[in-house]
Amino acid sequence: MLAYGGQTALNCGVSLEESGALQKYGVQVLGTQIKGIQKTEDRQLFKDSMSECDVPVLRSKTVTNFEDAKKAAEELAYPVIVRVAYTLGGRGGGVAYNEIELHEIVERGFKASIVGQVLIEEYIGHWKQIEYEVMQDYDGNNVIVCNMENILSMKAHTGDNIVVAPSQTIDNHEYHMLRSAALRATKHVGIVGECNIQYALEPNSDRYVAIEINPRLSRSSALASKATGYPLAYMSAKIGLGYNLSELVNRITKNTTACFEPSLDYIVCKHPRWDFEKFELVNRRLGPTMKSVGEVMAVGRTFEESFQKAIRMLDIGNDGLVLNRVNGKTYSEEEIEDKLSHHDDHIMYNVAIALKMGISVERIYKLSTIDPWFIEK
Repeated sequence: MLAYGGQTALNCGVSLEESGALQKYGVQVLGTQIKGIQKTEDRQLFKDSMSECDVPVLRSKTVTNFEDAKKAAEELAYPVIVRVAYTLGGRGGGVAYNEIELHEIVERGFKASIVGQVLIEEYIGHWKQIEYEVMQDYDGNNVIVCNMENILSMKAHTGDNIVVAPSQTIDNHEYHMLRSAALRATKHVGIVGECNIQYALEPNSDRYVAIEINPRLSRSSALASKATGYPLAYMSAKIGLGYNLSELVNRITKNTTACFEPSLDYIVCKHPRWDFEKFELVNRRLGPTMKSVGEVMAVGRTFEESFQKAIRMLDIGNDGLVLNRVNGKTYSEEEIEDKLSHHDDHIMYNVAIALKMGISVERIYKLSTIDPWFIEK
């Protein structure tokens, strides 16, 4: 079963298949097959697969050397985002604003990738980041277990993002548009068990793109599992062994099948925990590469309640978003606007400081790309 064991298990499985070891010893892969893993992890195969099932992707180009990367970046126009194939937590990737930064990120990306491949993609930091957790069996039955929204938009990796479930700022039309695409995409690539699909959604139109599919249990899966009470790892293991969703019992109701979609009447908030204080020269900026060392999850009746609980649970001395640890620091308007434009681990406190200074919600949204709904709250 390659869906367990994180990115390492996927990479090992692909390498064993390519070396002929699985065939030689008659080893059967349970759950998502090697072809499905390759279609989601290989950046070019992923692009091709999404086009085949009519799920849009960003304009991008897969490259294996710097010269091609440079040409691709010029065609797409800076800034561009560099994504690395077969890596965990966006490792090796980054946003390049010019050729010098591109060279540094691409070289790092080639070293981090087991296949020496990176994707140069147009940058859409201001778009919303929405995720769906999908379960699918060998018979092609599939359900959406949880949908989640990343507060810090596409600017930060989902592992470094503050995430709410269910999503708060998309309407019914957008929810079902993305839901249908998630079911279509997972069926097309051949997921068996559990997976997580990430989208970027343009805030002022219907335009959306699939960013990636994780064909394994991830940190998002753990969040979705705890948030909904749907035991994803357990169900995924049963499906890998050959059960289908209609044969498995719903672990919450105990008398209906697992072929159901949980609906939440509460708000769950996941907040990452960073340990930047331990390192003197660390770069605290958040971006496409994950830097958090853990996370907490809070449940409340409202977004405000679950968000405040999450901050208290981080155990870093904050009583919530009440600025009790600002220590009388004062910022000029220019300084705080710069901080809003460049997300770091204090971004939400900077939003609160900006509001206290009288900066408008609209201005904060323009600088930070955090949806006005969250800023209002």
